[in-house]
Amino acid sequence: MVKIASWNVNSIKTRLPNVLDWLDSAAPDVLLLQELKCQTGDFPEMEFTARGYKALAVGQKSYNGVAILSRDAIEDPLEALPGDPKDEQARYLEVTTCGLRVASIYLPNGNPLGTEKFGYKLDWMQRLTTHARSLLLEDRPVVLGGDYNVIPEPLDCHDPAAWRGDALFQPESRAAFRGLLHLGYFEAYRVLQGARAGAYTFWDYQGGAWQADEGIRIDHLLLSAQAADRLEACDIDRTPRGRERPSDHTPIWCSLTE
Repeated sequence: MVKIASWNVNSIKTRLPNVLDWLDSAAPDVLLLQELKCQTGDFPEMEFTARGYKALAVGQKSYNGVAILSRDAIEDPLEALPGDPKDEQARYLEVTTCGLRVASIYLPNGNPLGTEKFGYKLDWMQRLTTHARSLLLEDRPVVLGGDYNVIPEPLDCHDPAAWRGDALFQPESRAAFRGLLHLGYFEAYRVLQGARAGAYTFWDYQGGAWQADEGIRIDHLLLSAQAADRLEACDIDRTPRGRERPSDHTPIWCSLTE
């Protein structure tokens, strides 16, 4: 089996002890990280290599940042989403490892509505769709994992009415996410868990959202048909969200047969 996980850690420096503890207990073969909030040279690679992981990061001072850890060799990196050479935000990293083409994605939030930030989100999603289509033409197993900053359906949030004015739940955002699936990708969690409600990956720090289980599901693993054919398990690990100084996200993972 190959176990692949994705986790928005909301500052790798702050969350490093929790990430290392989770690596020791969950033992993924590949871990996709988002929102590092550090420059590339400040990524704590040595702490991961000491645990047997190769590591590659694309960072940015104070914001964004993505990384991939793997027990196998990391090859053929693509360190930015194609389509806009002027885009300097560190939001995309793609490599070949464990016989898969995998990407760590930190999709733009898009708030507030009515600003250039929402337009940037939709443009970024269009670029992602174009690139994701090209990956399918290569006829190999692909896993596109990360923080998509999209609530796909009403059952993916505790109170749909509360999110009506948010970029994460806009019809345009949700349609763009469906567009990825319509290309031929499979959303690993829904493939195996069906229409299970109350399955969240994010709880706000404020308002007692974690304690009240008022969450949303915005972290996703999208699989090409070649990867989906090998899908054996997929779930959300809520344990890290309940620890001290947690990220506001928690890991989602899937297992593929060799």
